Amino acid sequence: MEPGEPGREPDGRGIRVGVLARRRLTRVEQVVEFPGELGPVRVDDDGTELTTLGRAGLRVRVTVAGTTVDVVTCHLKSKLLSFPGGRFTPRDEGERARYAVYALHRRAAEAAAVRSYVTTTQLLHGPPGSEIGSGGFDRPDKGDGQRLWNLAPLIPAEDRFTRVYRGRRELIDHLLVSRALVDAVDEVGTVDIGTTSTGDDPRRRRDEPVSDHRPVVATFRPSA
Repeated sequence: MEPGEPGREPDGRGIRVGVLARRRLTRVEQVVEFPGELGPVRVDDDGTELTTLGRAGLRVRVTVAGTTVDVVTCHLKSKLLSFPGGRFTPRDEGERARYAVYALHRRAAEAAAVRSYVTTTQLLHGPPGSEIGSGGFDRPDKGDGQRLWNLAPLIPAEDRFTRVYRGRRELIDHLLVSRALVDAVDEVGTVDIGTTSTGDDPRRRRDEPVSDHRPVVATFRPSA
């Protein structure tokens, strides 16, 4: 496949994901295919179907202080709705509703694909537990070997947003970790980079010097 096609990077808008590291990266792989059980996902009125992520995810492995960590990063289908012909406004509310469904199905399928990759490549492992912030966190659970924990509850409430949409704060960027890393979490937050409110037409931000998403950052202190 060529750049711009579904499943490759960069996508048609020039967007790609990446990992910056000071240490050597190994096991560099792309995450592309939907799970076979899921089947194709329809994405428009013409019946176009996809079986891959629109933007390939990326998996890398890095070793820090004797601890091996696998990182998977992805940029799922945007919440932004786009319509045939490069439009960002619908012809009518019926078209808006249909394309909202297509976008939701595609985003869910991409999330399922990444989840399936993480499971089938045995990246999830570690001692049992439960949910971050709950009284049952230390209780054994048979599902913990297949579970990811969202670090969002650990972000200070006043900073718990990554995007401002029409003046409303939203948290739409997330860090998830396996049980093996939960106890190594030291600090989680978002970074104020001067992000301003955005709307439904991304062309208005084309020349903006910063992203419309605040980064989510976490510090880990793994035991040797």
